[in-house]
Amino acid sequence: MGTVDDYLAGLDPADAAVIAHVYDVARELVPDATQGLGYGMPALVHRGKPLLSVMPAKRHIGVYPFSPAAVDAARDALPGVDLAKGTVRFDPAHPLPDDAIRTLVAARRDQIEA
Repeated sequence: MGTVDDYLAGLDPADAAVIAHVYDVARELVPDATQGLGYGMPALVHRGKPLLSVMPAKRHIGVYPFSPAAVDAARDALPGVDLAKGTVRFDPAHPLPDDAIRTLVAARRDQIEA
């Protein structure tokens, strides 16, 4: 097990399933991502830099790509989703579309690899 897996194991099963799906889609794009920490949060790490963290909050699930530019790159794929600088917030009853997750992760991956 790793940092992300350990974190998921401690969550409410419904939240864990939604969050695990976001991580699964991210791993499809960046299969060599490892589990670690990004700014103290459980995260996928790529080439030593945080790629993505996903965490539940009281009323939403937050996706943190550690990059305002990655959020901007995915903006058009996330209509009606609450976006802030470096954060995507969504209702677990309305999960993010896989294509939007891929756009967000690809933008962050490309930043790290540049």
